[in-house]
Amino acid sequence: MKTAIIVGAGIGGLATAAKLSSKGYKVTIYEKDSKIGGKVNYIDAGNFKFDLTASILMTPHIYQEVFDYAGKDYKNYLKFIELNPIYRAFYSDGTSFDLFSNTSNLTKKLEEISKEDSMGYYKFLSNVYEKYIIAEKFFLNNSFTSSLDFFNFISLQKMLKINTLSSSYNHISKYITSEKLRNLIAFQSLYVGISPFDGPNIYNLIPTISQLYGLWYLEGGMYSYVNALERLIYELGGKIIKNTAVSEIIIEKGTAIGVKSVSGIDRADIIICDADFPYAVKNLIKAERAKGKYTDKKISEMKYTCSTFIMHLGLKKTYPKLLVHNIYIGNDFKENIQSAFIGKLPKHPSLYIYCPSRIDNTMAENGTESINIMVRVPNTLNNNIIWNDSTINLMRERIFNDLSNMEILSDIQENIIYENITTPQDFLERFNSYGGTAFGLSPTLLQTNYFRPHIKSPTVNNLYFVGNSVHPGTGVSIVLLSSKLAVEEILNQ
Repeated sequence: MKTAIIVGAGIGGLATAAKLSSKGYKVTIYEKDSKIGGKVNYIDAGNFKFDLTASILMTPHIYQEVFDYAGKDYKNYLKFIELNPIYRAFYSDGTSFDLFSNTSNLTKKLEEISKEDSMGYYKFLSNVYEKYIIAEKFFLNNSFTSSLDFFNFISLQKMLKINTLSSSYNHISKYITSEKLRNLIAFQSLYVGISPFDGPNIYNLIPTISQLYGLWYLEGGMYSYVNALERLIYELGGKIIKNTAVSEIIIEKGTAIGVKSVSGIDRADIIICDADFPYAVKNLIKAERAKGKYTDKKISEMKYTCSTFIMHLGLKKTYPKLLVHNIYIGNDFKENIQSAFIGKLPKHPSLYIYCPSRIDNTMAENGTESINIMVRVPNTLNNNIIWNDSTINLMRERIFNDLSNMEILSDIQENIIYENITTPQDFLERFNSYGGTAFGLSPTLLQTNYFRPHIKSPTVNNLYFVGNSVHPGTGVSIVLLSSKLAVEEILNQ
Protein backbone atom coordinates (compact mmCIF):
# COMPACT_ATOMS: atom_id res chain seq x y z
CA MET A 1 0.00 0.00 0.00
CA LYS A 2 1.35 3.42 -0.95
CA THR A 3 1.55 5.99 1.81
CA ALA A 4 0.99 9.75 1.84
CA ILE A 5 1.54 12.40 4.50
CA ILE A 6 -0.32 15.71 4.30
CA VAL A 7 0.96 18.75 6.18
CA GLY A 8 -2.05 20.75 7.32
CA ALA A 9 -5.75 19.93 7.58
CA GLY A 10 -7.12 22.86 5.61
CA ILE A 11 -9.75 22.36 2.91
CA GLY A 12 -7.10 21.45 0.30
CA GLY A 13 -5.42 18.92 2.56
CA LEU A 14 -8.67 17.31 3.65
CA ALA A 15 -10.01 16.96 0.10
CA THR A 16 -6.70 15.48 -1.06
CA ALA A 17 -6.70 13.02 1.83
CA ALA A 18 -10.22 11.84 0.99
CA LYS A 19 -9.41 11.31 -2.68
CA LEU A 20 -6.11 9.51 -2.12
CA SER A 21 -7.68 7.32 0.57
CA SER A 22 -10.39 6.33 -1.90
CA LYS A 23 -7.61 5.20 -4.28
CA GLY A 24 -6.04 2.91 -1.72
CA TYR A 25 -3.40 5.20 -0.23
CA LYS A 26 -2.68 5.06 3.48
CA VAL A 27 -3.01 8.77 4.36
CA THR A 28 -1.95 10.62 7.51
CA ILE A 29 -2.63 14.33 8.06
CA TYR A 30 -0.60 16.35 10.55
CA GLU A 31 -2.39 19.44 11.87
CA LYS A 32 -0.79 21.87 14.32
CA ASP A 33 -4.11 23.19 15.66
CA SER A 34 -6.65 21.45 17.87
CA LYS A 35 -9.27 22.05 15.18
CA ILE A 36 -9.04 21.03 11.55
CA GLY A 37 -10.14 23.21 8.63
CA GLY A 38 -7.38 25.83 8.58
CA LYS A 39 -8.88 29.28 7.99
CA VAL A 40 -12.22 27.62 7.18
CA ASN A 41 -12.85 27.26 10.89
CA TYR A 42 -15.56 28.01 13.43
CA ILE A 43 -16.35 29.47 16.82
CA ASP A 44 -18.67 27.63 19.19
CA ALA A 45 -19.96 30.11 21.76
CA GLY A 46 -22.71 27.92 23.17
CA ASN A 47 -25.84 29.81 22.14
CA PHE A 48 -24.07 31.09 19.02
CA LYS A 49 -22.11 29.39 16.25
CA PHE A 50 -19.92 31.29 13.79
CA ASP A 51 -17.99 30.47 10.65
CA LEU A 52 -14.61 32.00 11.37
CA THR A 53 -13.90 33.29 7.86
CA ALA A 54 -15.27 31.68 4.68
CA SER A 55 -18.97 32.06 3.98
CA ILE A 56 -19.47 32.57 0.22
CA LEU A 57 -20.33 29.28 -1.50
CA MET A 58 -20.29 29.32 -5.29
CA THR A 59 -20.26 26.35 -7.71
CA PRO A 60 -21.50 23.64 -5.32
CA HIS A 61 -20.61 20.94 -7.85
CA ILE A 62 -16.93 21.48 -6.99
CA TYR A 63 -17.69 20.77 -3.33
CA GLN A 64 -19.77 17.73 -4.27
CA GLU A 65 -17.13 16.34 -6.63
CA VAL A 66 -14.92 15.18 -3.73
CA PHE A 67 -17.66 12.83 -2.55
CA ASP A 68 -18.48 11.66 -6.08
CA TYR A 69 -14.80 10.88 -6.60
CA ALA A 70 -14.78 8.74 -3.45
CA GLY A 71 -17.91 6.88 -4.58
CA LYS A 72 -20.13 8.49 -1.94
CA ASP A 73 -23.42 10.36 -2.19
CA TYR A 74 -22.81 13.90 -0.93
CA LYS A 75 -26.45 14.12 0.15
CA ASN A 76 -25.62 11.77 3.02
CA TYR A 77 -23.10 14.32 4.31
CA LEU A 78 -24.29 17.80 3.31
CA LYS A 79 -27.40 19.86 2.70
CA PHE A 80 -27.10 22.70 0.17
CA ILE A 81 -29.66 25.52 0.25
CA GLU A 82 -29.95 27.85 -2.74
CA LEU A 83 -30.22 31.56 -1.89
CA ASN A 84 -32.47 34.09 -3.57
CA PRO A 85 -31.83 37.02 -3.43
CA ILE A 86 -28.12 36.30 -3.41
CA TYR A 87 -27.22 39.70 -1.91
CA ARG A 88 -28.85 42.67 -0.27
CA ALA A 89 -26.82 45.84 -0.71
CA PHE A 90 -27.17 48.79 1.66
CA TYR A 91 -25.83 52.25 0.86
CA SER A 92 -24.76 55.11 3.10
CA ASP A 93 -27.66 57.26 1.83
CA GLY A 94 -30.15 54.80 3.35
CA THR A 95 -31.18 53.07 0.10
CA SER A 96 -30.88 49.34 -0.59
CA PHE A 97 -30.81 47.01 -3.58
CA ASP A 98 -31.39 43.26 -3.94
CA LEU A 99 -29.52 41.10 -6.43
CA PHE A 100 -31.81 38.23 -7.41
CA SER A 101 -30.68 35.00 -9.06
CA ASN A 102 -34.13 34.83 -10.64
CA THR A 103 -33.89 36.60 -14.01
CA SER A 104 -37.34 38.20 -14.07
CA ASN A 105 -36.97 39.65 -10.56
CA LEU A 106 -33.43 40.77 -11.34
CA THR A 107 -34.51 42.54 -14.52
CA LYS A 108 -37.25 44.45 -12.68
CA LYS A 109 -34.76 45.60 -10.05
CA LEU A 110 -32.19 46.63 -12.65
CA GLU A 111 -34.81 48.58 -14.61
CA GLU A 112 -35.55 50.56 -11.45
CA ILE A 113 -32.03 51.92 -11.87
CA SER A 114 -32.32 52.35 -15.64
CA LYS A 115 -33.02 50.24 -18.70
CA GLU A 116 -29.59 51.21 -20.01
CA ASP A 117 -27.91 49.76 -16.92
CA SER A 118 -30.14 46.68 -17.11
CA MET A 119 -28.95 46.04 -20.67
CA GLY A 120 -25.38 46.91 -19.65
CA TYR A 121 -25.42 44.44 -16.76
CA TYR A 122 -26.49 41.57 -18.99
CA LYS A 123 -23.85 42.52 -21.58
CA PHE A 124 -21.28 42.57 -18.78
CA LEU A 125 -22.35 39.09 -17.64
CA SER A 126 -22.17 37.77 -21.19
CA ASN A 127 -18.67 39.13 -21.72
CA VAL A 128 -17.28 37.76 -18.45
CA TYR A 129 -19.11 34.45 -18.86
CA GLU A 130 -17.23 33.87 -22.13
CA LYS A 131 -13.96 34.58 -20.30
CA TYR A 132 -14.94 32.15 -17.54
CA ILE A 133 -15.65 29.32 -19.98
CA ILE A 134 -12.22 29.84 -21.55
CA ALA A 135 -10.46 30.11 -18.18
CA GLU A 136 -12.15 26.99 -16.83
CA LYS A 137 -11.26 24.88 -19.86
CA PHE A 138 -7.72 26.06 -20.55
CA PHE A 139 -6.36 27.41 -17.26
CA LEU A 140 -8.18 26.47 -14.03
CA ASN A 141 -8.13 22.73 -14.75
CA ASN A 142 -4.55 22.47 -16.03
CA SER A 143 -1.52 22.03 -13.78
CA PHE A 144 1.09 23.84 -15.92
CA THR A 145 3.92 21.72 -14.55
CA SER A 146 5.87 22.29 -17.76
CA SER A 147 6.49 25.62 -19.48
CA LEU A 148 5.15 24.08 -22.71
CA ASP A 149 1.82 23.51 -20.96
CA PHE A 150 1.40 27.28 -20.91
CA PHE A 151 3.69 28.75 -23.55
CA ASN A 152 2.02 27.25 -26.58
CA PHE A 153 -0.06 28.71 -29.39
CA ILE A 154 -3.46 27.65 -28.01
CA SER A 155 -2.86 28.90 -24.46
CA LEU A 156 -1.42 32.22 -25.58
CA GLN A 157 -4.27 32.65 -28.06
CA LYS A 158 -6.80 32.06 -25.26
CA MET A 159 -4.96 34.49 -22.98
CA LEU A 160 -5.37 37.18 -25.63
CA LYS A 161 -9.02 36.23 -26.00
CA ILE A 162 -9.87 36.81 -22.34
CA ASN A 163 -7.94 40.14 -22.35
CA THR A 164 -7.45 40.77 -18.62
CA LEU A 165 -5.26 43.87 -18.84
CA SER A 166 -7.82 46.45 -17.70
CA SER A 167 -8.82 46.59 -14.03
CA SER A 168 -12.03 45.04 -12.73
CA TYR A 169 -13.57 48.46 -12.07
CA ASN A 170 -12.68 49.88 -15.49
CA HIS A 171 -14.11 46.80 -17.15
CA ILE A 172 -17.36 47.13 -15.18
CA SER A 173 -17.55 50.81 -16.10
CA LYS A 174 -17.61 49.95 -19.80
CA TYR A 175 -21.10 48.49 -19.28
CA ILE A 176 -22.57 50.15 -16.17
CA THR A 177 -23.18 53.87 -15.60
CA SER A 178 -24.77 53.65 -12.12
CA GLU A 179 -22.09 54.20 -9.50
CA LYS A 180 -24.08 52.23 -6.94
CA LEU A 181 -24.31 49.18 -9.19
CA ARG A 182 -20.64 49.49 -10.21
CA ASN A 183 -19.54 49.52 -6.59
CA LEU A 184 -21.72 46.53 -5.70
CA ILE A 185 -20.22 44.47 -8.53
CA ALA A 186 -16.66 45.67 -7.85
CA PHE A 187 -16.88 44.91 -4.12
CA GLN A 188 -17.01 41.20 -4.87
CA SER A 189 -13.48 41.07 -6.32
CA LEU A 190 -12.32 41.69 -2.75
CA TYR A 191 -13.22 38.04 -2.08
CA VAL A 192 -9.82 37.06 -3.51
CA GLY A 193 -8.00 39.83 -1.67
CA ILE A 194 -7.25 42.18 -4.57
CA SER A 195 -8.39 45.71 -5.30
CA PRO A 196 -11.03 46.10 -8.02
CA PHE A 197 -9.24 49.30 -9.02
CA ASP A 198 -5.89 47.58 -9.65
CA GLY A 199 -6.55 43.86 -10.10
CA PRO A 200 -7.05 42.25 -13.53
CA ASN A 201 -10.62 42.09 -14.77
CA ILE A 202 -10.64 38.28 -14.90
CA TYR A 203 -11.79 38.48 -11.27
CA ASN A 204 -15.08 39.91 -12.45
CA LEU A 205 -15.82 36.22 -12.87
CA ILE A 206 -16.67 36.22 -9.13
CA PRO A 207 -19.81 38.38 -9.38
CA THR A 208 -20.59 36.76 -12.73
CA ILE A 209 -20.48 33.18 -11.41
CA SER A 210 -22.50 34.27 -8.36
CA GLN A 211 -25.15 35.77 -10.62
CA LEU A 212 -25.32 33.01 -13.25
CA TYR A 213 -24.90 29.95 -11.03
CA GLY A 214 -26.30 31.35 -7.80
CA LEU A 215 -25.03 31.37 -4.24
CA TRP A 216 -25.61 28.53 -1.83
CA TYR A 217 -25.60 27.95 1.89
CA LEU A 218 -24.59 24.79 3.72
CA GLU A 219 -26.87 23.87 6.60
CA GLY A 220 -24.78 24.26 9.73
CA GLY A 221 -22.49 26.82 8.08
CA MET A 222 -19.34 26.40 6.02
CA TYR A 223 -17.68 24.36 8.73
CA SER A 224 -20.17 21.58 8.06
CA TYR A 225 -18.11 20.93 4.92
CA VAL A 226 -15.01 20.42 7.05
CA ASN A 227 -16.96 18.04 9.29
CA ALA A 228 -18.20 16.13 6.25
CA LEU A 229 -14.67 15.76 4.84
CA GLU A 230 -13.39 14.58 8.23
CA ARG A 231 -16.12 11.95 8.41
CA LEU A 232 -15.34 10.84 4.84
CA ILE A 233 -11.61 10.53 5.56
CA TYR A 234 -12.22 8.37 8.62
CA GLU A 235 -14.66 6.16 6.71
CA LEU A 236 -11.99 5.61 4.05
CA GLY A 237 -9.33 4.69 6.62
CA GLY A 238 -7.42 7.97 6.76
CA LYS A 239 -5.80 9.36 9.89
CA ILE A 240 -5.71 12.92 11.27
CA ILE A 241 -3.18 13.81 13.97
CA LYS A 242 -4.07 17.12 15.64
CA ASN A 243 -2.00 19.37 17.91
CA THR A 244 1.13 18.26 16.08
CA ALA A 245 3.06 20.85 14.08
CA VAL A 246 5.40 19.73 11.33
CA SER A 247 8.77 21.47 11.65
CA GLU A 248 10.43 20.13 8.51
CA ILE A 249 9.73 18.29 5.28
CA ILE A 250 12.54 15.74 5.09
CA ILE A 251 14.30 15.66 1.72
CA GLU A 252 17.00 13.15 0.77
CA LYS A 253 18.78 13.12 -2.58
CA GLY A 254 16.21 15.42 -4.12
CA THR A 255 13.19 13.39 -2.95
CA ALA A 256 10.69 14.13 -0.16
CA ILE A 257 10.67 11.09 2.10
CA GLY A 258 8.86 12.24 5.24
CA VAL A 259 8.16 14.93 7.81
CA LYS A 260 9.60 15.87 11.19
CA SER A 261 7.46 16.82 14.18
CA VAL A 262 7.65 16.59 17.97
CA SER A 263 6.69 12.94 17.51
CA GLY A 264 9.81 12.27 15.46
CA ILE A 265 10.21 11.50 11.76
CA ASP A 266 7.38 9.87 9.85
CA ARG A 267 8.11 8.56 6.36
CA ALA A 268 5.82 8.23 3.33
CA ASP A 269 5.95 7.72 -0.43
CA ILE A 270 4.26 11.07 -1.14
CA ILE A 271 4.28 14.37 0.79
CA ILE A 272 1.53 16.95 0.19
CA CYS A 273 1.91 20.35 1.82
CA ASP A 274 -1.29 22.26 2.62
CA ALA A 275 0.52 24.87 4.71
CA ASP A 276 0.61 28.32 3.12
CA PHE A 277 3.20 28.02 0.32
CA PRO A 278 5.40 31.05 1.23
CA TYR A 279 5.50 29.95 4.88
CA ALA A 280 6.17 26.33 3.96
CA VAL A 281 9.05 27.02 1.57
CA LYS A 282 10.64 29.47 3.99
CA ASN A 283 10.24 27.39 7.15
CA LEU A 284 9.66 23.71 6.35
CA ILE A 285 12.12 23.22 3.48
CA LYS A 286 15.64 23.65 4.84
CA ALA A 287 17.89 22.94 1.85
CA GLU A 288 18.39 25.96 -0.42
CA ARG A 289 18.51 23.79 -3.55
CA ALA A 290 15.12 22.30 -2.69
CA LYS A 291 13.57 25.77 -2.49
CA GLY A 292 14.37 26.34 -6.16
CA LYS A 293 13.66 29.92 -7.23
CA TYR A 294 11.58 30.56 -4.11
CA THR A 295 14.41 31.80 -1.94
CA ASP A 296 13.64 33.82 1.19
CA LYS A 297 14.46 36.95 -0.83
CA LYS A 298 12.09 35.94 -3.63
CA ILE A 299 9.32 35.18 -1.12
CA SER A 300 9.71 38.60 0.48
CA GLU A 301 9.53 40.36 -2.91
CA MET A 302 6.33 38.71 -4.13
CA LYS A 303 2.97 40.45 -3.99
CA TYR A 304 0.43 39.43 -1.37
CA THR A 305 -3.29 39.85 -0.79
CA CYS A 306 -4.79 42.06 1.87
CA SER A 307 -6.13 40.72 5.14
CA THR A 308 -9.45 40.87 6.96
CA PHE A 309 -10.77 42.27 10.23
CA ILE A 310 -13.78 40.24 11.39
CA MET A 311 -16.25 40.91 14.17
CA HIS A 312 -18.25 37.86 15.26
CA LEU A 313 -21.32 39.14 17.09
CA GLY A 314 -24.05 37.33 18.99
CA LEU A 315 -27.11 39.59 19.20
CA LYS A 316 -30.06 39.36 21.60
CA LYS A 317 -32.61 40.23 18.93
CA THR A 318 -33.20 39.31 15.29
CA TYR A 319 -32.77 41.56 12.26
CA PRO A 320 -35.34 40.31 9.69
CA LYS A 321 -34.30 42.76 6.98
CA LEU A 322 -30.88 41.14 6.71
CA LEU A 323 -30.27 38.32 4.24
CA VAL A 324 -27.58 35.66 4.63
CA HIS A 325 -25.23 37.80 2.48
CA ASN A 326 -25.29 41.57 2.84
CA ILE A 327 -22.98 44.30 1.56
CA TYR A 328 -22.76 47.81 2.94
CA ILE A 329 -21.23 50.32 0.53
CA GLY A 330 -19.72 53.17 2.54
CA ASN A 331 -18.82 56.73 1.64
CA ASP A 332 -15.76 57.42 -0.51
CA PHE A 333 -15.86 53.85 -1.80
CA LYS A 334 -12.64 53.89 -3.84
CA GLU A 335 -10.53 55.70 -1.23
CA ASN A 336 -11.57 53.34 1.55
CA ILE A 337 -11.25 50.15 -0.51
CA GLN A 338 -7.75 51.19 -1.59
CA SER A 339 -6.75 51.72 2.07
CA ALA A 340 -6.25 47.99 2.57
CA PHE A 341 -3.65 47.96 -0.22
CA ILE A 342 -1.62 51.02 0.81
CA GLY A 343 -1.17 50.27 4.50
CA LYS A 344 -4.04 52.29 5.96
CA LEU A 345 -7.17 51.45 7.91
CA PRO A 346 -10.36 52.58 6.11
CA LYS A 347 -12.06 55.58 7.71
CA HIS A 348 -15.47 54.70 6.26
CA PRO A 349 -15.24 50.97 5.57
CA SER A 350 -17.45 49.13 3.14
CA LEU A 351 -18.62 45.97 4.88
CA TYR A 352 -19.62 42.41 4.14
CA ILE A 353 -22.22 41.26 6.68
CA TYR A 354 -22.85 37.52 6.95
CA CYS A 355 -25.99 36.47 8.83
CA PRO A 356 -26.51 32.69 8.57
CA SER A 357 -29.01 32.61 11.43
CA ARG A 358 -31.53 34.28 9.08
CA ILE A 359 -32.21 30.81 7.62
CA ASP A 360 -30.39 28.43 9.98
CA ASN A 361 -31.51 28.17 13.60
CA THR A 362 -28.51 25.97 14.45
CA MET A 363 -26.33 29.10 14.29
CA ALA A 364 -28.22 31.02 17.00
CA GLU A 365 -30.98 30.35 19.52
CA ASN A 366 -34.51 31.45 18.63
CA GLY A 367 -34.93 35.18 18.97
CA THR A 368 -31.21 35.90 18.60
CA GLU A 369 -28.84 36.49 15.68
CA SER A 370 -25.34 35.36 14.73
CA ILE A 371 -23.49 37.68 12.36
CA ASN A 372 -19.99 38.29 11.02
CA ILE A 373 -18.95 41.77 9.93
CA MET A 374 -15.89 41.72 7.69
CA VAL A 375 -13.64 44.56 6.51
CA ARG A 376 -10.61 44.31 4.23
CA VAL A 377 -7.52 45.72 5.96
CA PRO A 378 -3.75 45.70 5.27
CA ASN A 379 -1.75 42.53 5.88
CA THR A 380 1.00 42.47 8.51
CA LEU A 381 3.79 42.99 5.96
CA ASN A 382 3.02 46.67 6.27
CA ASN A 383 4.57 47.85 9.52
CA ASN A 384 2.32 50.89 9.89
CA ILE A 385 -0.30 48.97 11.88
CA ILE A 386 0.08 47.03 15.12
CA TRP A 387 -2.96 44.96 16.03
CA ASN A 388 -3.32 45.83 19.69
CA ASP A 389 -6.39 46.79 21.74
CA SER A 390 -6.17 50.39 20.57
CA THR A 391 -6.22 49.40 16.87
CA ILE A 392 -9.05 46.94 17.41
CA ASN A 393 -11.13 49.53 19.26
CA LEU A 394 -10.50 52.07 16.50
CA MET A 395 -11.79 49.64 13.86
CA ARG A 396 -14.82 48.76 16.01
CA GLU A 397 -15.66 52.45 16.42
CA ARG A 398 -15.41 53.12 12.68
CA ILE A 399 -17.55 50.10 11.84
CA PHE A 400 -20.28 51.01 14.32
CA ASN A 401 -20.23 54.64 13.18
CA ASP A 402 -20.91 53.54 9.63
CA LEU A 403 -23.52 50.98 10.66
CA SER A 404 -25.46 53.87 12.18
CA ASN A 405 -26.23 54.84 8.56
CA MET A 406 -28.16 51.57 8.25
CA GLU A 407 -31.47 52.13 9.99
CA ILE A 408 -31.99 48.40 10.45
CA LEU A 409 -28.69 48.03 12.37
CA SER A 410 -28.57 51.38 14.15
CA ASP A 411 -29.11 49.67 17.54
CA ILE A 412 -26.74 46.78 16.99
CA GLN A 413 -24.14 47.85 19.53
CA GLU A 414 -26.60 47.86 22.43
CA ASN A 415 -27.79 44.35 21.55
CA ILE A 416 -24.43 42.56 21.58
CA ILE A 417 -24.24 39.71 24.10
CA TYR A 418 -21.24 37.92 22.57
CA GLU A 419 -18.27 39.34 20.68
CA ASN A 420 -15.10 37.88 19.21
CA ILE A 421 -12.57 39.62 16.97
CA THR A 422 -10.30 38.07 14.32
CA THR A 423 -7.42 40.22 13.05
CA PRO A 424 -4.54 39.79 10.59
CA GLN A 425 -2.36 38.86 13.56
CA ASP A 426 -4.58 35.81 14.09
CA PHE A 427 -4.10 34.76 10.47
CA LEU A 428 -0.34 35.09 10.96
CA GLU A 429 0.00 33.30 14.28
CA ARG A 430 -2.76 30.69 14.22
CA PHE A 431 -2.72 29.69 10.56
CA ASN A 432 0.89 30.45 9.55
CA SER A 433 -0.50 32.68 6.81
CA TYR A 434 2.51 34.55 5.47
CA GLY A 435 2.16 38.25 6.25
CA GLY A 436 -1.15 37.64 7.98
CA THR A 437 -2.88 37.61 4.60
CA ALA A 438 -6.39 36.29 4.25
CA PHE A 439 -5.82 34.86 0.75
CA GLY A 440 -2.10 34.16 0.30
CA LEU A 441 -0.19 35.27 -2.76
CA SER A 442 -1.94 37.97 -4.76
CA PRO A 443 -3.40 36.64 -8.04
CA THR A 444 -1.77 39.29 -10.22
CA LEU A 445 -1.13 38.54 -13.90
CA LEU A 446 2.48 37.62 -13.12
CA GLN A 447 1.45 35.40 -10.21
CA THR A 448 -1.21 33.28 -11.95
CA ASN A 449 -1.24 30.17 -14.13
CA TYR A 450 2.31 29.06 -14.98
CA PHE A 451 3.76 31.98 -13.01
CA ARG A 452 2.11 30.91 -9.74
CA PRO A 453 3.82 28.30 -7.54
CA HIS A 454 3.20 24.88 -9.03
CA ILE A 455 1.24 22.06 -7.46
CA LYS A 456 4.05 19.61 -8.20
CA SER A 457 7.42 20.74 -6.89
CA PRO A 458 9.81 21.33 -9.80
CA THR A 459 12.84 20.76 -7.57
CA VAL A 460 11.83 17.92 -5.23
CA ASN A 461 10.45 14.55 -6.26
CA ASN A 462 7.26 13.29 -4.56
CA LEU A 463 6.45 16.72 -3.09
CA TYR A 464 3.16 18.47 -3.88
CA PHE A 465 1.43 21.64 -2.74
CA VAL A 466 -2.23 22.63 -2.40
CA GLY A 467 -3.89 25.75 -1.04
CA ASN A 468 -4.48 29.46 -1.65
CA SER A 469 -0.98 30.40 -2.76
CA VAL A 470 -0.49 27.78 -5.48
CA HIS A 471 -2.12 27.34 -8.88
CA PRO A 472 -4.98 27.78 -9.72
CA GLY A 473 -5.57 30.37 -6.97
CA THR A 474 -7.47 31.47 -3.90
CA GLY A 475 -10.97 30.78 -2.52
CA VAL A 476 -12.45 27.53 -1.22
CA SER A 477 -13.74 26.26 -4.57
CA ILE A 478 -10.44 27.10 -6.31
CA VAL A 479 -8.45 25.43 -3.52
CA LEU A 480 -10.58 22.33 -4.12
CA LEU A 481 -9.45 22.52 -7.75
CA SER A 482 -5.82 22.59 -6.55
CA SER A 483 -6.54 19.38 -4.66
CA LYS A 484 -8.09 17.85 -7.77
CA LEU A 485 -5.03 18.73 -9.84
CA ALA A 486 -2.64 17.46 -7.16
CA VAL A 487 -4.36 14.08 -7.02
CA GLU A 488 -4.26 13.82 -10.81
CA GLU A 489 -0.52 14.54 -10.79
CA ILE A 490 0.14 12.01 -8.03
CA LEU A 491 -1.82 9.24 -9.75
CA ASN A 492 -0.23 10.01 -13.11
CA GLN A 493 3.25 9.75 -11.64
